[in-house]
Amino acid sequence: MSLQVKGLKKEFDSITVFRDFNIAFPESSITCILGPSGCGKTTLLNILGKIIQPTDGELTGFDGKNFSYIFQEPRLLPWKTVEGNIEFVISREIPAKERKEITGQFIQLVELDAFADFYPHKLSGGMRQRVSIARAFAYPSDIILMDEPLKGLDVALKQNLIRAFSRIWQTDRRTVIFVTHDVDEALLLGNEIVVFSKAPVDIKLRQKVDLPLASRSLESDNLKKLKRALLRELG
Repeated sequence: MSLQVKGLKKEFDSITVFRDFNIAFPESSITCILGPSGCGKTTLLNILGKIIQPTDGELTGFDGKNFSYIFQEPRLLPWKTVEGNIEFVISREIPAKERKEITGQFIQLVELDAFADFYPHKLSGGMRQRVSIARAFAYPSDIILMDEPLKGLDVALKQNLIRAFSRIWQTDRRTVIFVTHDVDEALLLGNEIVVFSKAPVDIKLRQKVDLPLASRSLESDNLKKLKRALLRELG
C-alpha cells in the first residue's frame, strides 16, 4: 500500500514550488526527504498534514488518516511533566490505569524512566526531543511527519535520538515522512531516501536502503557508497 501525491501544484505569489509533481509514500515505512534549503520539503509536509492547501493536485490514501508531528523544537506543554505530556495525547476513552501503563512503556522506550516526573524546563534539549518522539508515537496516528527534528544538535545527542527513534519505530512501524538536510540522518533512519531538486521540485534520486535500522553504521561500505551518491545529487 502507498500514499499518492499526483499532479501537485503549489504557488506562493510568483514562486512555483511544485508543478505537476508526483510522489508515493509506502505505508509502514520511513521515507526520508533530502534537498536544498527552501526547495519545498516543509511545504510538502504542510500540504500532506492539511496545514496549507495545494494550488492544484490530488492526494489519495490520506483521507481519514491521523497525523503526529515532530518539529525541530519540541513544543511540549510546560505545565505538564514528561508523563503528563505523553499521556495527554492518549484517548480518554482508555481507562486511566491503562493510559498510565501505555505512557510508561513509551517513557521506557526513550529511556527517560528516571525523569517521568520532570517538567520540560528541567530537561536538556535532547531529553525534550525524546519526549516529543514518545508523544508522537503515543498519539493514535497513522502517519508521523518529521520536520528536521535533529537540526542543530551535536553529534552525540543526535546519535542518541536516532537510537531512541529507531527503537520505538521497530515496536510500532508507523508510516513516517521525515524531512532533513542531513545525509547521515537519512542514511541511519530511512527505509527509502528521496532527493529533491530546487523549486519547482523534481525528484533527482529515489533509493531504498535495505538494511535493518538496528545494524546500520555510517562506516559500512554500503552506506558509504550510498552517501557518495546522495552527495553527488545534492551538489
